[in-house]
Amino acid sequence: MKATGIVRRIDDLGRVVIPKEIRRTLKIREGDPLEIFTDREGEVILKKYSPIGELSDFAAQYAESLHKTSGHVTCISDRDTIIAVSGTSKKEFMEKPLSPDLEKIMEDKVTFIVEAPGEKTINILAEESPDRHYSAQVVSPIISEGDPIGAVIFLSTDPNIRMGEVEAKLAQAAASFLGKQMEQ
Repeated sequence: MKATGIVRRIDDLGRVVIPKEIRRTLKIREGDPLEIFTDREGEVILKKYSPIGELSDFAAQYAESLHKTSGHVTCISDRDTIIAVSGTSKKEFMEKPLSPDLEKIMEDKVTFIVEAPGEKTINILAEESPDRHYSAQVVSPIISEGDPIGAVIFLSTDPNIRMGEVEAKLAQAAASFLGKQMEQ
């Protein structure tokens, strides 16, 4: 645990303000759920809650199934990190922060498609390896109760691979299914 040197008082309604600098650094937005933990020493720990993270084992199996069906690298993310990956090295993607471009696609609630080499791709991770160049991508936001909670992502680095409507529909169907699972 890292000390910030910031001290805040609890108000008469039991509220405490998390400073803007900390919220910005940890990407905590207004309305984001926080999970509350306590330990034996009396510490209270707030952790950003990831609803789709609750399905991480299921998401991993689903990513594997999508990879086998599509033949593409498949990632499933929550709002902040990749929580499941299949078809490539897990350590490249797992629990890595997402890029602002990917976060914007989720916020816009639209499916993003790069069908073939030469079209502009986005970075998936905040700190993308400079030697990684995608030739095709599909990103479909996972929407639950009207809010984006993650994304289903298909990737290819093979310049001979094309993605199109079939991959977009598969990603949309997967994202819709995961969103419905979170609503139950």
